[in-house]
Amino acid sequence: MKFYLIAILFCFSGIRSFAQSDSNSNIHVKDTLISQMDSLHLANNKLGDTTSVLTKTPESAKKIKGIASFYSKNLDGTKTATGEIFKNSKMTGASNHLKLNTWVRVTNLSNGNSVIVRINDRMHPRMAKQGRVIDLSRAAAAELDFMKKGLTKVQLEIVSAKTVD
Repeated sequence: MKFYLIAILFCFSGIRSFAQSDSNSNIHVKDTLISQMDSLHLANNKLGDTTSVLTKTPESAKKIKGIASFYSKNLDGTKTATGEIFKNSKMTGASNHLKLNTWVRVTNLSNGNSVIVRINDRMHPRMAKQGRVIDLSRAAAAELDFMKKGLTKVQLEIVSAKTVD
């Protein structure tokens, strides 16, 4: 009987140490994948959705072309995806293609004007389906000079994936 108890205890202790080493290796693999995704400066295309990530090479991921729009006046004071309060007077934007708190240079391709904004929110999925890559604050849209048109073609270039205070 003692033999069986010792054998069972030995098996359980082996399973526990295997599970611990296996979970640590999984954590290491997950951290490696996350750091590779961080180097691409890409994010999930839906807030909270971890299944769908843009897949581009690091070279092509640095520049994104598409359509820009700007926030409505009535969204001033609403909460953003980062938890801060949105202000149309700040140089910020919403994107489903970039990580939150990424600093990005937005260039208006029709006139060459550019601004640097911080991504602090996510766009409605419908906007992304319409080819929009960023939704800007009114201050950023005014600097890019497309307030009258409402939409413009832009190029996004990542400046930094870290917040700058």
